[in-house]
Amino acid sequence: MKPMKAADLRSMSDEQLALTRKDTIKHLFQLRFQSATDRLETPSEMRKARRDVAKINTVARQRELQKLEALSDEQLRQQIADLRASIKTLGVSGEVRKARRHAARLAGMLRKRAAKTTKAPAAK
Repeated sequence: MKPMKAADLRSMSDEQLALTRKDTIKHLFQLRFQSATDRLETPSEMRKARRDVAKINTVARQRELQKLEALSDEQLRQQIADLRASIKTLGVSGEVRKARRHAARLAGMLRKRAAKTTKAPAAK
């Protein structure tokens, strides 16, 4: 499997990116399994696959952040409220932690926006 370029990943749609992530993780699993059962012909293939997964995750996160930046303050507040409401209904502790972390990130984003708009330009 040839290492992927970030530009190629950015040109993919969200669905293609998710499918590529799934395939790359599957390939990495196969490499790990092969490594455990017998010798790999190219051990560096595992490192390349891990890096590809990291590149894919990075591009996906960048897209997610762009979508969040495009939201209005009111939409962000609504998402935070929805997350906090869902925390009460979630039963799995890992999911609760993930929802809390996400709500905290959104709240931080909202605070940064507020700080930018209220900050007065420095007079010389």
